[in-house]
Amino acid sequence: MSNRAVVVDLDAPGRLAVRPVPEPVPDRGEAVVRVRAISLNRGEVRRSTMAAAGWRPGWDLAGEVERAAADGSGPRAGARVVGLLPEGAWAERVVVPAHALAELPGKVTFSQAATFPVAGLTALYALAKGGLLLGKRVLVTGATGGVGDFAVQLARLAGAHVTATARRADQTPIVSQLGAHDVVVGEEIPATPKYDVVIDSVGGRTLGTALSALQRAGVCVALGVSASAEVTFDAREFCVAGRTTLYGFYLFTELGSEPASVGLRRLAELVASGQLAPHISLERPWTEIGQVAQDLMARRFPGKAVLTLD
Repeated sequence: MSNRAVVVDLDAPGRLAVRPVPEPVPDRGEAVVRVRAISLNRGEVRRSTMAAAGWRPGWDLAGEVERAAADGSGPRAGARVVGLLPEGAWAERVVVPAHALAELPGKVTFSQAATFPVAGLTALYALAKGGLLLGKRVLVTGATGGVGDFAVQLARLAGAHVTATARRADQTPIVSQLGAHDVVVGEEIPATPKYDVVIDSVGGRTLGTALSALQRAGVCVALGVSASAEVTFDAREFCVAGRTTLYGFYLFTELGSEPASVGLRRLAELVASGQLAPHISLERPWTEIGQVAQDLMARRFPGKAVLTLD
């Protein structure tokens, strides 16, 4: 039986191509999954532009369990699942630890599920750093991105008053439709109102001004630097706020305290019940991975890109 995967190919468009790879060999606690859909994130695509030939990127996957884990853990054979890997998820068949798989409700499609793992879990766990959100003011920067999209919806669902940022004025209707009560256009966050929780994926000037807009005892979760990794902020404003927290977030570190399956199941149930809606801007065959990766990095579309496997 043949197997193919997306690998770094220095001569391919976007440095990514589908090539033959060895069959996956599972450990006792791993299932073999037949992948039906994958989604792209800026982090893995960015790394692929610097990685050596042959490296296999990919975090997000959805598909069917071909062979259940030998130790009896995780979903059964034939189950429709969503899963997460630290790399190599973009393949026809992969091995996934049982604790990183969640079974999908019938109403959730493979394409919808493929958007959950990195973007959905990051938003879910980042918002959790703010504690109970009911009645709080939450600022989500980069709301047209994958994480921002989920964060706006989840914060609104939790009862927060949500302000979101967009790079351009024409993106305001998109962000409002996600559930944002207010939209800020541009890199600079006004000093008022003050926010209890800030979820920032932009970095640069946006993060710098957002820190000055934190309430006393507010929490800022920094999880990306899509604009710039260099941040300048007014330390006096930050200190005057008192007991404010700046939290550096990395998903795969967070998963050390809770299996991915738990959060993935929660997200899948919210989608199945109609309370959460993944927004897929682009859906293409996985053979177009190189072009789609280039379009993602060039910001030619908002939200998530999903690739389907034949």
